[in-house]
Amino acid sequence: MADGIGRDYRMPDADQRLLGTLPFVLDRRAAGMVHAKVVRSLQPHATIRGIDASEALAMPGVLAVLTGRQIANDPGIEPYFGAMRVDQPVLAIDKARYAGDPVAIVIAEKPQQAAAAAPFVDVDYEDLPHVVDADDAATPGAPVIHEDWPDNNCGSWRSRLGDCDAALQGADHVFTGVYYSPPASHVPMEPYICLADWTGNELEVWTSTQAPHAVRQGLEKMFSLPEDRVRVRTLNLGGAYGAKGQVKIEPMAACAARAVGRPVRMELSRDEVFLTIGKHAARVELTTGVNRDGRFVARRAKVNYNAGAYAVTSVGASGQGLTRANGPYAIPNIAVDSVATYTNTVPSGPFRGAMTSQLAFAHEQQIDEIADALGTDPVELRRLNLLRDGDVYATGEALHDLHYDELLDDLVDAIGWGTPSEPASPGKVRGKGLAIMLKNTLTPSRSEARLRACPDGTVHVFSSSVEMGQGAHATILQLVSEYLGISIDRLVMGFPDTRHTPFDTTTSSSRTTSSMGEAVRKAAADLMLQLRSLAAKRWQASEDDVEISAGSVRLRRGDEPREQPWEELIEQAEVPDVTGHGVIESDFGLALMDDPHDVKGPVSVHWHQGGAAAEVEVDLETGRLEVLRMHANCFAGKVVNPLRVRQQNQGCVIFGLGPTLFEELDYQDGTLTNPNLSDYMIPSILDVPATITSTAVESDDPGAELHGVGEMALPAVSPAVANALFAATGVRLHELPLTPERILHALEQNGRNQQE
Repeated sequence: MADGIGRDYRMPDADQRLLGTLPFVLDRRAAGMVHAKVVRSLQPHATIRGIDASEALAMPGVLAVLTGRQIANDPGIEPYFGAMRVDQPVLAIDKARYAGDPVAIVIAEKPQQAAAAAPFVDVDYEDLPHVVDADDAATPGAPVIHEDWPDNNCGSWRSRLGDCDAALQGADHVFTGVYYSPPASHVPMEPYICLADWTGNELEVWTSTQAPHAVRQGLEKMFSLPEDRVRVRTLNLGGAYGAKGQVKIEPMAACAARAVGRPVRMELSRDEVFLTIGKHAARVELTTGVNRDGRFVARRAKVNYNAGAYAVTSVGASGQGLTRANGPYAIPNIAVDSVATYTNTVPSGPFRGAMTSQLAFAHEQQIDEIADALGTDPVELRRLNLLRDGDVYATGEALHDLHYDELLDDLVDAIGWGTPSEPASPGKVRGKGLAIMLKNTLTPSRSEARLRACPDGTVHVFSSSVEMGQGAHATILQLVSEYLGISIDRLVMGFPDTRHTPFDTTTSSSRTTSSMGEAVRKAAADLMLQLRSLAAKRWQASEDDVEISAGSVRLRRGDEPREQPWEELIEQAEVPDVTGHGVIESDFGLALMDDPHDVKGPVSVHWHQGGAAAEVEVDLETGRLEVLRMHANCFAGKVVNPLRVRQQNQGCVIFGLGPTLFEELDYQDGTLTNPNLSDYMIPSILDVPATITSTAVESDDPGAELHGVGEMALPAVSPAVANALFAATGVRLHELPLTPERILHALEQNGRNQQE
């Protein structure tokens, strides 16, 4: 019996998770391994005039101190890496670009010895002017972060539809607002961890990564090695949220292991996790032209993302932001400019719902502002302007399979829109708000899967999708069970290992269920084709006379029906196994467009759709905002596991409350001041609303595709809460987080304005 689509199949490692016995790379050890500690720049921008490691080298247990200049002088190493722009050195060479930039590595027998010696590496700096704000960095005369890009441009994109200028001039009303989202940190509970080992000219790396094959490719380029000479392996991840995509600390660990000829283990401390990557801060300026009937006629969007000191994915990610800037609305005239700008801050990268939350905070607040100015209901204004099947989006493509009407109806019903909130306590007020979102998924990308049926009756599942608590492996097992018609207890699935598990671009962008799910479906079809062919050959029959179902092969021909389990067929055929292979790959997308300043055409294999609704209570004396209840929803196409969809929606709410209410990286004099969990707040159980509900909207089409749901509600959380804040108090905040101080200041300003 299959345990397939639509069932609440439990996580196969649920008991291990409960007991704390789940394997992580953090637990890996290797014979003879030594330990590495990173020496980091204390200056936000400085020339490195020299490094004196003599005192550190003389300390107990220290084997070596590695510098950027040493790596650059090694002909066997390409000292720079990068996913879309090769601009990041393994260790800073001649120049540090942010406070926290790795400048040296101490390698010692014990981790305590490496940590003790690191402060004794003497780095001679000459300070340079620094800049932390992306708008400041984009102005003429700003400090130059990278000499190859003197304007600090880290990727710029443009799209035009219709005549935006003329439409704005002819609009009955024009609304302009500027919205700011600050930098934030992913805060995965498991830190970055890597164990690198060389055997001759072969490199094996155990690492906590969302993208094993991307790491493999990066290391191959760095050391000029063929594909079969680099092996990247991972286990469970203790959270990621985008932080562990692409290459991170693996080059440092690999170079350190190469330098000492022994396995090197590198584990970052909590403050170093903060100093490795963060969320893009963003300034979003929206100008929207509206006719007197409330219909949008034009929108201009200008977005500046703070890339930090190195590009990471910002070159392309700023383009992804461009495609989402207008939200889920049909607007005939559009002009969008989206740019990422280098600054002397922690590098920025994908953050759950990458590039989208910053935009939804803007467009979902502005639509409520427009509704207030026009004296209309925000829900009805959304209904009037929603994207629907066949509408042309900003990229010039007609969109299909849109379900925003259903999502909006669900939010309205769940939050009791139009029904007054219950009376609040004295000195407090309550209000409701909602928001919806639109997001494309990573396109182009590639996923491969392999299924191997064995004589013992098991089917081995080979996939490089990474399990980080979201249930990717459980979902893949359910899909294999569905497509093969066999029970999950016959399936065997290991962890990603680039030597054995086929290519997958990344486990991110809510693409695994959709992309890897399709690869698995194709692999299952191929496996059954191979079994059918094998049976026909043994029985000397036509393949058309062989049927495959529920783990058996059947011959239906005349008076000679035959049936046997797959494993018997494989054993009798004296073959070691039968293998099916499936590949799904898109051949379009932003990365393949000719001109980033003229984005036209399809940019996504499908569009993610979701929303959130909130009811809040605000203390007028203190400014404290409490979220009383939230509802989250998403369009899932076809739900694989109802329980996990609910959990993902609930997780979006809880995760999203952090950046909404208190998460913010604080820089003073170019230095991050709160890289710790004492000063940087993340949601605790005390911050979780008493009531969180969720809905997954499904397609009526029996052949509907699967959609990932990991990020669908998240971008809508902040604007939903901000809109509820306005409904409760009449004050509007254009800057996150919505702290008591900002709310109280806005209340005081609003009171003064009303008195005037």
